[in-house]
Amino acid sequence: MFSWLGNEDGRRKDPEVYQTVSGGLKKLYKTKLLPLEEYYKFHAFHSPALEDADFDNKPMVLLVGQYSTGKTTFIRYLLEQDFPGMRIGPEPTTDSFIAVMQGDTEGIIPGNALVVDPKKPFRKLNAFGNAFLNRFMCAQLPNPVLESISIIDTPGILSGEKQRISRAKEMGYSSLHRCPYGGYDFAAVLEWFAERVDRIILLFDAHKLDISDEFSEVIKALKNHEDKMRVVLNKADQIETQQLMRVYGALMWSLGKIVNTPEVVRVYIGSFWSHQLLIPDNRKLFEAEEQDLFKDIQSLPRNAALRKLNDLIKRARLAKVHAYIISSLKKEMPSVFGKDNKKKELVNNLREIYGRIVQEHQISPGDFPNLKKMQEQLQAQDFSKFQPLKTKLLDAVEDMLTNDIAQLMVLVRQEESRRPAQMVKGGAFEGTLHGPFGHGYGEGAAEGIDDADWVVAKDKPLYDEIFYTLSPVDGKITGANAKREMVKSKLPNSVLGKVWKLSDIDEDGMLDDEEFALANHLIKVKLEGHELPGNLPSHLIPPSKRKLAG
Repeated sequence: MFSWLGNEDGRRKDPEVYQTVSGGLKKLYKTKLLPLEEYYKFHAFHSPALEDADFDNKPMVLLVGQYSTGKTTFIRYLLEQDFPGMRIGPEPTTDSFIAVMQGDTEGIIPGNALVVDPKKPFRKLNAFGNAFLNRFMCAQLPNPVLESISIIDTPGILSGEKQRISRAKEMGYSSLHRCPYGGYDFAAVLEWFAERVDRIILLFDAHKLDISDEFSEVIKALKNHEDKMRVVLNKADQIETQQLMRVYGALMWSLGKIVNTPEVVRVYIGSFWSHQLLIPDNRKLFEAEEQDLFKDIQSLPRNAALRKLNDLIKRARLAKVHAYIISSLKKEMPSVFGKDNKKKELVNNLREIYGRIVQEHQISPGDFPNLKKMQEQLQAQDFSKFQPLKTKLLDAVEDMLTNDIAQLMVLVRQEESRRPAQMVKGGAFEGTLHGPFGHGYGEGAAEGIDDADWVVAKDKPLYDEIFYTLSPVDGKITGANAKREMVKSKLPNSVLGKVWKLSDIDEDGMLDDEEFALANHLIKVKLEGHELPGNLPSHLIPPSKRKLAG
């Protein structure tokens, strides 16, 4: 149990007592942030109100990409089994949002039934109407991967300016950015999911890299969630190494223009399906990249509480800014005459209003909502129903951000320490953990792990020749003489110091011929691009030293 008694200014009459981070977040949201959101119509502009399921649900991974980039195949690769509603093909096949979740039996829950289930975090999607709900479903199945995470598959985004324009005109939308996708606002649905998921994976096809205008707009709609974004350059086994380098460079250049952040988005290169590699030249690269991506996904359950805390902070900051915007517009409106003209003037001058709020309240410009989108939304609002500034509500949110959140951070660390091994297991995540097909098995310092003979022995005659030129005394060379030879590798002293520590098994400050051979073997391992082990593996211990080491 965790509690705090912060009562310095007398505003708190009773101590807050929370059992869990999610419980604390729920209470803070309902008692401090939700009143501010409701008072200033936050939900009509930005995001529906949060529910208990939003705080209790498992981590979610959202997959986004153009058609035929391998989104559905990627899910099947992770699960190592088919899931209900799965369709794979070269043309647009997934035409629905599919939430792939854990269930006792395989089955599909239609969208309209899904949004009335209080245990699922999708109830607020009801606001997007039947056009969306008819293209939304939950695929349930028993799978060990889904015990820790849920995965959201999305429709493949079509490319082509003509298609985009014709679809917008058919739906009667002048703004292409807000054009519904099949009768619903595709970008708005993605924004809804982006706020609630733990990881957003953008998939690209290395064989036909082409970021369409629609996909660019979708990525821009995910602004403010760059910290959750990861990029997968899929199907990389279909092109040669030189071409892959060019594609990777082109992708980074294109993403730099779209994402528009100083940080580089992490890109994973690979081929995420269970078939043989078409061009196996980059197999080791693909294996290393896959391992890094798997580690990132596996860390999601452990970091879930921290992510929810971070998302609530982002939401609170946006809600504060929204309150200042709405109250500023209310303050500028006339009480009787000229309301329509004044409204148009205020909407057109919204940039100046943003600037004033920045100056008056010392708020970062990065916390403000998109200017153009806000102007569009304000056109449909009745400014006379806006509320003036209510300091009490803003003070409650500021107190939450300043005091309560800091205290919850302590509880986050406590929960993490109690569950340090919480991670995604099963499916493809198990395939590379054990046995000879584990990442790096038999490579670098692990070379020779299954050999009966000492792996260093094959190169020892060469090392012996060098050893006997270094003036050994009683079969050993001094540290100074060893150093003269080892620095020829041009490795930094910090690395050579570690090599020395691993090689001087008897810790006498000198090296015999076997220890010197071992030192050279470890230098070779490092020069080939592998990491040195923290402790010397048993198969690298020289035969004559194994009793000593034991």
